[in-house]
Amino acid sequence: MTPQPAPEETAEDYGQNLAHASVLIIDDEPGMRNFLIKTLGARCRHVEQARTCEEGAMILDQVHFDLVILDNIMPGKTGLDWLEEQRRVGLFADTILITAYADLDTAIKALRAGVTDFVLKPFRANQILNSVARALDRKYLARENYLLRHELSAGGQAARGRLLGHSPAIRSVRAMLGKLAPAPTSVLFTGASGTGKEIAARTLHGLSNRVEKPFVAVNCAAISADRIAEELFGVVEDGRARKDGLLLHADGGTLLLDEVAQLPEHVQAALLRVLEDKRIRPIGSEREIPLNLRFLFATNADLKAAVREGRFRADLYHRINIVNVEMPNLKERQEDIVELAALFMSEFAGALGMPALDLDADVLLKLSRYDWPGNVRELRNLIERSVILGAFPEEFAGSGRGGGEAALETLEYVEQRHIMAVLDACGGNRAEAARRLGVARKTIDRKCAAWGV
Repeated sequence: MTPQPAPEETAEDYGQNLAHASVLIIDDEPGMRNFLIKTLGARCRHVEQARTCEEGAMILDQVHFDLVILDNIMPGKTGLDWLEEQRRVGLFADTILITAYADLDTAIKALRAGVTDFVLKPFRANQILNSVARALDRKYLARENYLLRHELSAGGQAARGRLLGHSPAIRSVRAMLGKLAPAPTSVLFTGASGTGKEIAARTLHGLSNRVEKPFVAVNCAAISADRIAEELFGVVEDGRARKDGLLLHADGGTLLLDEVAQLPEHVQAALLRVLEDKRIRPIGSEREIPLNLRFLFATNADLKAAVREGRFRADLYHRINIVNVEMPNLKERQEDIVELAALFMSEFAGALGMPALDLDADVLLKLSRYDWPGNVRELRNLIERSVILGAFPEEFAGSGRGGGEAALETLEYVEQRHIMAVLDACGGNRAEAARRLGVARKTIDRKCAAWGV
């Protein structure tokens, strides 16, 4: 039947999801295909058409779509029969069924086949647009809820902070991230636990052109070996029910695989294939899905040693180690401790509704002299614990003079006392003092010149 024209053109808003959507139209009627192409083509990111179910299946083998608009009555087989077949081999798009013949049996069969919506012919442009918009809104809301549950279960909220500090070491990291942001290249973040590898990865995502798409962080060590393949790649159960994996949920965005050294060997092999082919095959699926995804990796392990010992695939190591960003230990960026401590104090005092503790010169000096084996995470935990208990541990306690935001103003004072103490211990040898402090000799020279030493 000929579709009805839309009423007088209006500025209807069908939501942002429509503009980013990819849609496949399968219908044997040229008039209907042309109408749908005209209606959706100007509003969606990508629209393709197929004249038959067979042609539609071939297109799905090559391209991943958010939504399929499917006619039910077509030569050879019904759209619902085709839909049942596709679910058995792996159909990873939502479906809207359009038909001129609606009865109870068809409606029941459509629900069992997993049809998202049901639109009766003839329909106007605004009717199909509303149906598509609703389907996309439900799809993306489900994705957001899934990713939010994943993040909360993984404790990811703690890693949503900024890459703080102005030390040469952290400025170098920021500069590297700025260079890497425009490229789709995989990046490997290395460094000790607590140095901020995930925060750096989030920062890179935020600087990239994928910033409006999902950022998904997966702690490979926190998922059991028998479940991680299913969690990453998804699964098709009994040829019908499907569970999308984290890679598909992150499509278009950025995926961080943290503790990548902990991946089981069979998952390493599957991941290597994904990186090379840019396609994933969910467990139980006969169809591979094209993937648009930037991969980031993080580890505190020695991957070279893991390769030598046979615990990590050499080909995967070389595939992910294209660019290595090494995160510095906190003791290598002592200049940042005052800023970090002050901001953590403000953050936790506000969040917990408890008074901030004084960050006087004595406290800051003790914080600066500590080695911080747990790095920024240890400092953050110390501040949180101290706010809750109402006092610093004895080894960090100060005189109680001054604090709060004024702590930042004592940075130069603390630096001067600490550097001069190290210089005294080294008998005035600036090269040795620089080595102990983990900074460049030029830094010591510049500081001493400013202090008139």
